[in-house]
Amino acid sequence: MKKLTIFLTLLGLVAITAAVAWSGFGSVMHAVMRIGLGGFLLMVCCQLAVNGVLGLAWYSAVPEIGYLRLLGARMVRDAAATCLPFSQLGGIVIGIRATCSGHGFHKRDSRAVDLPEATAANLVDITTEVMGQTAFVLLGVAFLVAHQRNSPFVVPVIFGAVFLMVGTAGFVWTQRNGGHIFRRLGSKFSSSLAAQWHDNLLTGAGNLQERMEAVWSHPLRICGSAFYHFLGWISSAAMLWLAANLMGAGLSFPNAIAVEGVTCAIMSVGFLVPGSLGVQEGAYIALGHAFGLESSVSLGLSLLRRGRELALGIPVLLLWQFMEMRGLRATTRPEPVQTPDAAYVPTSSVVKE
Repeated sequence: MKKLTIFLTLLGLVAITAAVAWSGFGSVMHAVMRIGLGGFLLMVCCQLAVNGVLGLAWYSAVPEIGYLRLLGARMVRDAAATCLPFSQLGGIVIGIRATCSGHGFHKRDSRAVDLPEATAANLVDITTEVMGQTAFVLLGVAFLVAHQRNSPFVVPVIFGAVFLMVGTAGFVWTQRNGGHIFRRLGSKFSSSLAAQWHDNLLTGAGNLQERMEAVWSHPLRICGSAFYHFLGWISSAAMLWLAANLMGAGLSFPNAIAVEGVTCAIMSVGFLVPGSLGVQEGAYIALGHAFGLESSVSLGLSLLRRGRELALGIPVLLLWQFMEMRGLRATTRPEPVQTPDAAYVPTSSVVKE
């Protein structure tokens, strides 16, 4: 798996380099520089606002965990997936760790979040995000059909959206019933293990299933979370529309939804590629061409998106590492041993002769 990740990373970097060379390095840089420093900082601020919406979506599903803890964990999870040479699965693992620790996210939210609760919270958030993403992809396909009925992306993306819906339904069913199946399989295949490992395995599966059932027992929270995620995807299309107009490209808001929606569907298929290197650039160029955008402008939009993610993701990861080290030092610091002062004698114990 590690070799595959390295290979896909190198392949994505080669694809980006080839795309820049094909579009012309000077043309791409000229398109990127049109937005200016002020425009780029505006895009970063907009991304922070979108992160706030995504944190609210997660908080709607699991309000038992504090909002700021969830917001911080979400930002760490996204930063790991976009800035580190990991696939989306690696970002999920780091997100679970960030949910468990929660160092410094909020002083009043200092209660411990164990591994089953953090795992269940992350899985539910990913599921509701895919629900909102599916609705957003279908909306993007509708705008794409309205603009260009004969587009070659329509049929594959519709099949992809159907596959996404079926996969989401199966994922939801697994979350609600998978614990029972896992316990049955675990009781059969782990009978040869040591008794302590056998009990820990079944107990962990039971705790995770209880957490899942507790979250899914509130359907209104799940629907609210999916709706907030849908708003987050709409906001990402709004950022694409804003960036395109700051660069001087004429892209309407419905067309921006079409480009972003279909791009998200394509990137979902290539989720094993770290950071969607090359996949995102190819989708932007192909879809931008369908809406009359030059390849240099489309590639510039993709690079600006990556720059925005790096400008937020790298400081978030550094801050999280600092919090982790500070938390580890606090837990491993030995308590001072108080020794009685031998020279001190209470006056009440002195016997006068």
